[in-house]
Order: sequence, then structure tokens, then C-alpha cells
Amino acid sequence: MRLIVPFPPGGAFDTIGRPWADRIKPYLGTVVIENIGGAGGGVGAAQATRSRPDGYTLLLGGATTHITEALLKTKPTFDPLKDLEAISPIAVTAFAIAVHPSVPANDLKELVAYVKAHPGKMSYGSAGHGSLNHLTGELFKLKTGLTDFPHVPYRGAGPGLTDLLAGQIPALVPAMTNIVAEHHRAGKLKVLAVTHGKRLAAAPELPTAVEQGLPDLVAPNFIGVYAPTGVPKDIVDAIAAANLKLLAEKSYQELLISGTFELEPPSSPAVYRRYVDSEIERWRPIVTTMGIKID
Repeated sequence: MRLIVPFPPGGAFDTIGRPWADRIKPYLGTVVIENIGGAGGGVGAAQATRSRPDGYTLLLGGATTHITEALLKTKPTFDPLKDLEAISPIAVTAFAIAVHPSVPANDLKELVAYVKAHPGKMSYGSAGHGSLNHLTGELFKLKTGLTDFPHVPYRGAGPGLTDLLAGQIPALVPAMTNIVAEHHRAGKLKVLAVTHGKRLAAAPELPTAVEQGLPDLVAPNFIGVYAPTGVPKDIVDAIAAANLKLLAEKSYQELLISGTFELEPPSSPAVYRRYVDSEIERWRPIVTTMGIKID
């Protein structure tokens, strides 16, 4: 089997995908990772939809891959609700609003004040135009009245993080991973907020945006297992059952939590599909207000 990870190595999807492929072996057999980045996850996801629906090609998809195609693209390359089968959740990750140590801001209020006081100096990066990282950054701008804080798209959060650490870009909205947390603790970057409704179990020292007066800045990036539509139901159910067995392992739960991911409650493919639908609908009016489109 192969698992398409629709982002380059180094980001949250890759951080979840590789341990999942290794740990799922007793239940599904060997799973080979294939990183296919580009278009905010759209290139890899589109390739998954074109794969033979036999259960041997899976996609590590989620909010970024689905919301981008469903809501942002004027000419979507696939329909995430019709062309992909939502099988089973794995975890949820928050996003971080992070800056280079040279930026004299220690919370969101100070960041907003600094950006407004230095027009033309600040920009922020994300995992790609139309990615949920990008939408989170634009939602932050919308809720704080920032206008002069341009977006710089990368082909995944990994390259963006490299540039942030090198001081090539002053701010970044990466998915929150243990790598980001470790760089924060080492003083190589500053995480000013996480976009989860509560503090993360693995990084309780990091404040949420909600705590800092932005109750609407909650952006969970759900990540789970998908397959091209048409995979027989018995195979879908078998993959879901294997994932639930893995998620029940205490050591795997601890691995996810230590990576700053939050556990998803176990669910059937039908329940997971309804959750994915509801998240897309939650973002729909927000995306309409922001007016972001991808040609």
C-alpha cells in the first residue's frame, strides 16, 4: 500500500504520516510514504483521486486538502466530498502564529502593534496559497484589522519553517508540531499563540489566540485517512478498523500527544464523513467574507 502525504517532508502531515505508516503495519501490512507537495496539498490529493479504487492507495488528507478544493478554487481539480472517501480520523493539530526572535513581539497584541507601526516591513508565510495555514493567517488579519501584512506562500510548511529559522521571513503560520515547539523552547523562533480552543497537552506553556482576546481564531486542522471514491465498503471498513486498533494503543496515543497533536474521538467512516462536511460548512461563510479565491 502507499500513503500519499500531500506536503513535503517536515510539516504536520509528514510528522503524522510516517509514524502512522510504521505503526499500522501489523494491521494493514507495509505502507510506503509518497510525499507529493504543491497547491496547498491539492496536487497530492488530486493524484489520490485518480488512483485505482482498490484500497492500495490512501491519502493523508484533512482540513487543508478539503477546504481549499471545496471553497477556494474557481476551477477545482477534484471534488473532495465526491471524489474522496473519508475513512477514519487520526488527529487534530492547531496552527501556530510564530515569529523570528528578532521581531520585538511576545504576544499577538504586540505583533499587531509592531506590524501597524512598521508598514512594508512585515510579511508572513504559510504552507501554500489557499492552505488552512493561509486561511488562518488571513482570519488573524481580519479579526485584528491588519492590512499591511502580506502573505508569502511556500510549497509546504517545512520550507517556510526553514526560512523563518534563517530569518528570511519574519513570521509564519505553521501547523503546530513538536518540531515547532522545540524550536520555540530553544529560542530559535517565538510561538505567540496556537489556534486551538484550549492549550495543548504537550505544550501547555503556549497561550491560545482565544486567551488573547480572539475567540473566533480557532482553526483545527483535522487529519485522517482517505481513499479514492469507489473503494469497496468491506475494504473501507477494514482500513477503518485497523486505524481504530492503532488509535487504541496507549503508546501511539502518547506519540501523537508528544507531537503536540490532539486525539480525535474514534468514529466510523459515516460519522467521520459527517464531521468533514460540517467543518467545510463552518469555514464557508468565513472564506466568503475574506474573498480568497484560487484560479
